[in-house]
Parts: sequence; C-alpha cells; structure tokens
Amino acid sequence: MAEIKFPKGEAKIRNVPIAVTPEGFWCCPSPVVFQKNLKQHSLINKSKPPPTPSSPPPPPPSQSNSSAHRKQSHSNDKKPTVSDEQKNSNVVNAVDAVTTESNLAVGGDKTVKSKAENLPRKVSIEFGESGTSDVKVVLYGKHGFSVKLNVHKHVMVEHSSFFAEKLGEGESDVSCLRIEDCEDVEIYVETVGLMYSKDMKQRLIKQSVQRVLRILKVAEVIGFSSCIKSCLDYLEAVPWVGDEEEEKVVSSVLRLKNEGVGVNPVLKRVSSKISKPPKDTLFHIIELVLNSNDERGRREMKSIVLKLLKENSSSSDSEASPDICYEAIYASCGSCLDSLLAHFRRASELEAKEPIAKQIALDADNLAWLLDILAERQVADEFALMWASQQELAGLHHKLPTMTRYHVSCITARVFVGIGKGELLPSKDTRHMLLQTWLEPLMNDYSWLNHGCRSFDRRVVEEGIGRTILTLPLEDQQSILLSWLSNFLKSGDNCPNLQRAFEVWWRRTFIRPYTEPRVNHGQPENSTALYTEPRVNQGESHNYSMMQLMQEGVE
Repeated sequence: MAEIKFPKGEAKIRNVPIAVTPEGFWCCPSPVVFQKNLKQHSLINKSKPPPTPSSPPPPPPSQSNSSAHRKQSHSNDKKPTVSDEQKNSNVVNAVDAVTTESNLAVGGDKTVKSKAENLPRKVSIEFGESGTSDVKVVLYGKHGFSVKLNVHKHVMVEHSSFFAEKLGEGESDVSCLRIEDCEDVEIYVETVGLMYSKDMKQRLIKQSVQRVLRILKVAEVIGFSSCIKSCLDYLEAVPWVGDEEEEKVVSSVLRLKNEGVGVNPVLKRVSSKISKPPKDTLFHIIELVLNSNDERGRREMKSIVLKLLKENSSSSDSEASPDICYEAIYASCGSCLDSLLAHFRRASELEAKEPIAKQIALDADNLAWLLDILAERQVADEFALMWASQQELAGLHHKLPTMTRYHVSCITARVFVGIGKGELLPSKDTRHMLLQTWLEPLMNDYSWLNHGCRSFDRRVVEEGIGRTILTLPLEDQQSILLSWLSNFLKSGDNCPNLQRAFEVWWRRTFIRPYTEPRVNHGQPENSTALYTEPRVNQGESHNYSMMQLMQEGVE
C-alpha cells in the first residue's frame, strides 16, 4: 500500500494499492488511483465558495485554541517542498505546488493567501526510488496533473526507441525529461513499469481488452516493441466481446499494420486470404438448412441466415454483399416444388395423413424461405413465373383439407405482397396468370389464414393483392374485380377485402376515363387534346351493369 498526501493545512491521507516489481519499480497502479485523485480535488475546489468582499473579518483566535494555532503554523513552517532527495520512499506524494509557494510566505497579506487557497490544486505524484534512479521522467496530463517517474536510463534506452533517442549518448547529460500534454498518464506509467517486468504476458493476462488497447497505443508512441508484441499476442488469444470491441481491436491493429508491424495473426480472425467467400459455401449453408430434420434448429437458422443477408444488402459497401449462386437457389426451388406436387398428389388420392401433412408444410416453408432470400436480393421475378405455372398444383388444391393446404396459400400471399411492394417485377402476362391461377385458392383459404395463422397480416396481403390487380390492363382489372365482388358479397370477412383496389378501378373507369388523343379537323395534327366520352351515358350503362351484378350477388 502507498499513501497519497496533501500538504495543505487540511491534510488528508489515503492509502492506494500499488503493485511493486521485484526490481523495486511501482509499475501497476490501481486503475482508479488517478481518477479518484482528480475527482477528489475537483470536488474540493468546487465545494469552496469564493470569498465575498462584504463578509466580516474572522474573529480573533480565542485563548483556548491559540496553542493549536501556533502548532499548526509551526508545522506549516517546517513542512518542506517535494525534493529529489527522498530516499527509499515507497510512497506517492501528492503535492500542491501553488499552496507550497503560499506557505513559504507565511507573513504575507491575508488577501493574497485567500486567493491562493481558491486556485485549482495541481497534483503531483511520484513513482519509483529516487535514490537508485538516474533519470526522472515528468508527465504532464490534464487539469494540472503531473507524475514524476524515477527510472533508470539503461532500462529506458534498451526498451524504448523514443527514450533511446532522447536519452542516447548524444544526450548523456539529460537527468530530467518532460513530456507535455500526455493524454493517458495512468497507462503511460503502467507501460513504463512493464519495462521492468520479466513476464510481461503474465502482467497483461489480468487486464481487459480495452486496457490492453490503451497500453498498445502508448507502447506504439514510445516505440516499446516487446510490449507491442505482447499486446498483439494477448489480443490474438483473448475473446473479443461484442461488435464494438471487435471494431476497436481491428482499427488499432490496422493502424499498426500501416506502420509495418506484423499483425497478421490477429487479423486472421476477421479476414481470409480469399477476398470473397465462394458461392459454394453459401449454397452449402442453404442446403444444410433445407435438409435439416430438427424443426427448431431449422426455424432458427432460417431466421438468422435471412437476417444476415438483409444486413449485407443494406450495407453501403456493395462489395461486402455475398455473391450468391442464384441458379443453385432456383434449382432448390424446383426441387421443393416437385416434392410439394408429389405430396399433393398422394394426399389427394388418399386421406391426408399426418406424415404427408407435415411434409407439405415443410416443403411450403422451405419455398417461402427461398422466396424471401430471392426477394431480398431483388431476383425473385423468375419465382413468380414458376409459381404462376403450377396449374396442376392449384387444381389439386381444393381436394385437400384446409388445414393441410393453407401453407401453399401463404406462398401465394407472399408473392402478391412482394409484387405490391415492388420486390418482384414479373411481366404483365405472369401477373395475370398468377391471379388467374392462385387468387381463387387463396380466397378459399382466407378464413383459415386470417384466424389460424399467426404470421398472416391481412392488411398487408390485401394491399398486395389490390396493387397487383391494378398493374394489369383496365379490362383485366374489371374482370378480376367483378369476380372478386361476387365472392365478397357472398363470403364477407372470409374473403379478401379489396375495396381500395375496387375504388381505384371505379375512378379509372367512370370518373376520369382516359382515351387516346384524337385529332379534330379544326385542330392541328400535333394537338394533344384528350377526347373523353360523355360521362353521363357511359356512366349510366356501366351503372346499370354494376347494379344488375350486385343484385345477382345478393340473390
């Protein structure tokens, strides 16, 4: 234990744990010594209010405490300043330089003394044995905080290129070296102390990664090569906890790499000789997930892989995005579709037993996951064509129980949502064929999806279906929406609510119909005037057909 002393009139002594090397140098102070010391001084300075001119003078000392006053003055007169001749003093002396100067003028003016008391304290801490050292290194940190290191020239020159330059043969007469604006005084002291340590690895193994990075930074500044190597060995072996810590380690090591320091063992943890992962690796991961037999593991890994791919696609660095072999993914989609169709055939011929139902659910879930990957990479247009071409699968759909077949309708809903969000951009024919093939099976399963499927978002799906319909030519919109209206008037909530799409189609048809520009004889040929049919007659005819259809639906 060492002591921190304040030679002020109100003396305070606090013990601080200090580790001592066998050589006698105090190399590893407690990590909180400097912080607590500075914090205590700042609190003392803040707690003292400035003297007010209007305050009355202090009362004369009474007879009872005059002896104590004389003793205090006597002790202040005899108290020496900090000198270099303190021998074998395994203590840390905190000296107030400003107060020392004011104590020398004991008979001075009281006003000057009161001003000196309110000046910020400058703390000075001394390490090492001044009797055996031949060089003093003084570190000046923030807030007037300074540290004096009693060190040995041969040790400093041997371990540090910086000190070798400052204390070399040409500078043999240097006995005190001052280092101004030291950013991290605490770590600087510890790093100098490591020069006296025989087993540097044993010293570092007790430290945190953050602290070792600070030591590495100081060692880099002073050219302490053996310490740099020990820090790199430590960072290569110790786990890095969290992304933030990993980024700090990598940035620190890369800075050393730019200076020619060998840091490859550390960087091998985060980099490879191969600039990009091979396509086969990513495809192999996808195949392992698809062929997994454990439901929980498969579900969790699907979520993780999809999340990581989304992170890569959202990254600003386009080169960081993995290069996926999409042909292989589409091949997996084809395999899943073949398996799904085969199980639908078996289930339609026999009663849907539990093993077949589970396999149908697995195939559909795998297809939905592959669709998510392709949509995230914006290459799912071909999937929409593959799904729209499954007329046989759609024909077998009504033959299976709803609780077995609804997984297929989840894929249909996902395709419509993707088109509605612009993630899929299939051709007009593909969109029309998709609605013709799969909209009716989806409406048949809609009640089950809405009430029995937790992941089903009715509002998003209905918006996706409506937007897909509205991308078609107006005649196709009318055909599909009139067919939907017939079902909606019979089923109500058990049918998708496409009223928004219906309103848009209505306005396009009746309120603001658009026709090709016509050239009138009284106008120039290049005129762009729009020709609009009389709205009253057109509206009457369409209103009549709509009212007739609605009455048929009600009946």
